Amino acid sequence: MTRALDYQSLLAPFTREQVRAYRDAARADGRPWASISATQVLTIIAAIPILIIMAVILGSIVWDVAAAAGRSWPIVPILMAGVVLVIAVLALRRVLKVGSHWERWARLDAFARANGLVFSPRDADPAYPGMVFGLGTDRVAHERLTGHADPFLDLGNYRYTTGSGKNRTTNDWGYLALRLERRLPHMVLDSRANNSLFGTNLPSTFDRDQVLKLEGDFNEHFTLYCPAAYERDALYVFTPDLMALLIDEASPFDVELVDDWMFVYSAQRFEMTDAATIQRLFRIVDTVGAKTLSQTDRYADERIGDRAANLVAPAGARLKRGVPVVAIVIFTVVAAFWAWGFFEDLLP
Repeated sequence: MTRALDYQSLLAPFTREQVRAYRDAARADGRPWASISATQVLTIIAAIPILIIMAVILGSIVWDVAAAAGRSWPIVPILMAGVVLVIAVLALRRVLKVGSHWERWARLDAFARANGLVFSPRDADPAYPGMVFGLGTDRVAHERLTGHADPFLDLGNYRYTTGSGKNRTTNDWGYLALRLERRLPHMVLDSRANNSLFGTNLPSTFDRDQVLKLEGDFNEHFTLYCPAAYERDALYVFTPDLMALLIDEASPFDVELVDDWMFVYSAQRFEMTDAATIQRLFRIVDTVGAKTLSQTDRYADERIGDRAANLVAPAGARLKRGVPVVAIVIFTVVAAFWAWGFFEDLLP
């Protein structure tokens, strides 16, 4: 049974006064995400001399053109100064303005308060064991909704960067995290619906020897990875009724069970102010999540031999990583070209 939530704050219009009140209250409380960051200030400071130089260059070009035509346009420097001033004011308003993300945050905060949740616009580097967390740099969860009642849940978006310079890439994920009562073997459901031509969209690749085929048409929707010798444990968790719920409610998403957590991942960020998106995520919590909790609340790894320990043996705690298909394809192509060039040089 899905919970009844109040979506009014996501649907009704918000006035400028409501948004301003939320922003002012957040700043008065000293919220770190509510203040103008040093980066923003430095960006504005750095941009002003660049704008002045550009205005001077443009003014000089116009002045020279006018002089070559035998005309005098003394108003040009004044116009250029005005352009710089207007751009600087617009940039400052962009940083200080009430609206855009402030309205989104005000809506989400009101939604959280109405439904017994906690909203946080931005939190650095959440300490989760899931595969998308801990990668790259500049790791941050943003627009999070958390429920601290039992069980703990967290849904929002996550961003990190990889590479540097021109190869720097920003990676965005939508995620749902649900705390379980028992630690489970590391298992991953790789959704077939979001895979690309080269295979999985996940940031990690797992050894194909760990793929477990389940009954029915489940394998048409997901590829299940579980540690070797933990096949019976996986069958204990993924009962036919849980598999049916996964197909019905979560087939576009990837799912990971690791330690005492269940994660649901989207390769695209969640639109957190969209009532339909939030409704779907909570439906996953109340169906797939609830069934996973009830199905695993008595699980114990027989290799440990002590249920009270609530542990999984090292062999089942983490899946073995594999080699990405893309890397194999690139290596094969490069090797083929190298071999072709090498043998071509040997031919008479």
